Amino acid sequence: MSESIIVGILLAFSGGYMDAYTYIFRDHVFANAQTGNIILLGIHIFDGNYVESVRYLFPIMSFTAGVFIAQMLCLNFKNCKKPHWRQLSVIIEIIIMTAVTFMNSSMNLLANSMISLACGIQVQSFRKIHNNSLATTMCIGNLRTATDLLCSSVYKKDKSLLYKSFFYYGFIFVFTLGAVLGKHWVSILGQKAILVSAVILCIVFVCMFIEEEEFKKRK
Repeated sequence: MSESIIVGILLAFSGGYMDAYTYIFRDHVFANAQTGNIILLGIHIFDGNYVESVRYLFPIMSFTAGVFIAQMLCLNFKNCKKPHWRQLSVIIEIIIMTAVTFMNSSMNLLANSMISLACGIQVQSFRKIHNNSLATTMCIGNLRTATDLLCSSVYKKDKSLLYKSFFYYGFIFVFTLGAVLGKHWVSILGQKAILVSAVILCIVFVCMFIEEEEFKKRK
């Protein structure tokens, strides 16, 4: 149920949206793209801008903590059926997004760190979509896999590999769409724009329950 295409689309959209929100509204810090944060962290440290480097260091640490928390949830609640451990992950994300809406610009460091924490939880909790390894909070791995499949489909003249590459490119498009609409909604909603991600995650939470009931009916 947590690997369905609809859940993957919603998560990818939210992933792109979160990155746009933190970058545009919260001091040009990436929520998901920790590679960018690590580069900027290194540059500021090298230039002696230690105060500036902190705004990139904390999101990186928070993202790492998010991955750790998600894995602990998996290890401790893997056999728990109601709720599923991934649903617990989504609940934590929703709480985080809601809390961030009450943080003004003077609390950007905390807000970015919390959103990065949520992204770390999401990237570790949802690693497969439709039985394919896929990230919903970043694009580089998906882009590599999509292009690898595209190349193989041309070489082997295999349409199934071509369709599979389109699957990955499609998720990159959804992620980008989330970022584009994130920019638009930030200009309208400002600080509270992150609530859109909270609403999307609420839909994900409900979808997981619906799919579980459908699965039981088929059995």
